[in-house]
Amino acid sequence: MKKAVCIISGGMDSAVAAALAKREGYEIIAVHFNYGQRTEGKELECFRRLTQDLEAAEHYEIDLPFFSQIGASALTDPSIEVPTEGIEAGVPVTYVPFRNGIFLSIAAAIAEKHGAEAIVIGVVEEDSSGYPDCRESYIRAMERAINLGTKEETRIHIEMPLVHLKKSEIVSTALEIGVDLSHTWSCYRDEEEACGVCDSCRLRLQGFEEAGAKDPIRYRR
Repeated sequence: MKKAVCIISGGMDSAVAAALAKREGYEIIAVHFNYGQRTEGKELECFRRLTQDLEAAEHYEIDLPFFSQIGASALTDPSIEVPTEGIEAGVPVTYVPFRNGIFLSIAAAIAEKHGAEAIVIGVVEEDSSGYPDCRESYIRAMERAINLGTKEETRIHIEMPLVHLKKSEIVSTALEIGVDLSHTWSCYRDEEEACGVCDSCRLRLQGFEEAGAKDPIRYRR
């Protein structure tokens, strides 16, 4: 069976991307990163639920503590506030420097180990928070670099099935293919109840509203 290494944050986008890979006949190797993010515990909990939902053949939980040492992001540095006044113009303070590049590099090592032919990542370009490492052009450049830096017989394709979708389309896709969205978390700030006001909560709630659906997770406001 063909294999795909799926980077799963515990969020809605990566959950839907992995579920689509499973529908395409891939055996799922699930990978999650604990990098000192504010909602690390909740994201890990969701990852474990999603791994069971996907019936993943293998799963990895990888700790990357150096992100907290670097800081420079509201997600990993407690001295930087998570914005709650609407989506910022340009690259927001919630951007974690080169996060997806590092995630993809580690996923490539796992893919080479298992002989996987694909890495699946749930990046969204058009309806994201403006992160530079969510662009299709960047992911394709990483794909080329990965194949240059691995064994000659290794051929890895990075799949990003959501890259040009709106959040509402992602919600609709999730409902259509049966992804349990109560097993996902998007809030940047809180773990007990989603705050409802950070960029990620706003995008998620807008997506559900435009899709005509109700979000199953709890919000503080």
